[in-house]
Amino acid sequence: MKILVTGGAGFIGSNFIHYILEKYSEYKVVNLDALTYAGNLENLKAVENNPNYEFVHGDITDRQLVNELVSRVNLIIHFAAESHVDRSIEDSDVFVRTNINGTLNLLEVARDNGGVRFHHVSTDEVYGSLGPNDPAFNEKTCYDPRSPYSASKASSDHLVRAYFHTHNLPITISNCSNNYGPYQFPEKLIPLFVSNLMDGEKIPVYGDGGAIRDWLHVKDHCIAIDKIVQKGRLGETYCVGGNAEKSNMEITKEILRAMNEDEKMIEYVEDRKGHDLRYAIDFSKIKNELGWEPSITFEEGIASTIQWYKDNEAWWRKLKK
Repeated sequence: MKILVTGGAGFIGSNFIHYILEKYSEYKVVNLDALTYAGNLENLKAVENNPNYEFVHGDITDRQLVNELVSRVNLIIHFAAESHVDRSIEDSDVFVRTNINGTLNLLEVARDNGGVRFHHVSTDEVYGSLGPNDPAFNEKTCYDPRSPYSASKASSDHLVRAYFHTHNLPITISNCSNNYGPYQFPEKLIPLFVSNLMDGEKIPVYGDGGAIRDWLHVKDHCIAIDKIVQKGRLGETYCVGGNAEKSNMEITKEILRAMNEDEKMIEYVEDRKGHDLRYAIDFSKIKNELGWEPSITFEEGIASTIQWYKDNEAWWRKLKK
């Protein structure tokens, strides 16, 4: 198996590369990453000399480069995306360019190279916002994106699905809940809060902290993607969830407890524009069809994640500067 991983220097992509190279000694991985602010080759320091790993600095919108790389592989795992909601509110253009135009470029090249197997990594945010008592998202939930970020990811999902129906491109899609774990850029909630507290700084909580998300450890996400690629039905979407719905305030208090701090370290800030109230994932389909379910409890995962950021201060401090 020869895999092109797009966005492999980012949070989830780099964890996936570590997972694949550890599990499959015969696999070869090409990592294409533009190294924007969230792409960091330090994430892959441990594998940079692995003969089965190759890094290519480039953009997924570059047709010539992408074509050259795709011609050498038989599987594309597409992680590359602008992914931060706040940044999409400030400047939407780059989200359209990367998430929509970049995905389209990859699909075109995959088709032109004989129909290369294509897995598209997406988000639960394409489904919109749930009320407190609404049933969880599943693969049949109607799309209702509410931020420029989620709208761009919804558009890319539709393109991927269209290339299956129109061009018979062998695709699968996964829509995943909030990930956490090692190598997550420190603008995201958990690493931001941990690193702030390590510096004696307050932690910013949107509104009243009532927004609810479903949390999944990144390693469990990597295992799910692997199962989908190996055994998933072509043309299908699989929702991947952590079975760990938590409000932002619950996460905040958990981190404060773990770091022996109290609630005086909370700084309440103006809520995000159009802030979705709740996300939740029903992962029955992937469980029933592929035998996947999360293996790391939130309690185990958050403890190991906090410890990782404590042990890797040099990694995140450079990024926060």
